[in-house]
Amino acid sequence: QVQLVESGGGLVQAGGSLRLSCAASLRTFSTYTMGWFRQAPGKEREFVAAITWSGGSRYYADSVKGRFTISRDNSKNTVYLQMNSLKPEDTAVYYCAAPNVRHSGVLLTTAQYDYWGQGTQVTVSS
Repeated sequence: QVQLVESGGGLVQAGGSLRLSCAASLRTFSTYTMGWFRQAPGKEREFVAAITWSGGSRYYADSVKGRFTISRDNSKNTVYLQMNSLKPEDTAVYYCAAPNVRHSGVLLTTAQYDYWGQGTQVTVSS
């Protein structure tokens, strides 16, 4: 049973920063592309960022490019999302996700991921 556990969410003022973490129980974590998504109230879940299994490629939604950074520590089975210059429109529940296919390339849609965490709330006040 794969488990993904997010942490690090909270309430922050606009312009502030937060770092989200996602601990994965995947046995061969280093062989899986990982992704971050978010879902605001009344909206569909949307792609935020992804990092390939090797860490060699990172992809971002246009709305967060230049402000968010995805990274991974394979020794800790953890993927991170550093969020800087936060805006009220970044308010959402943030989810970490993993596919059930190893050594995959870029994965940008919810349909391409099979395992999801419970989510962590990020609220940015103006």
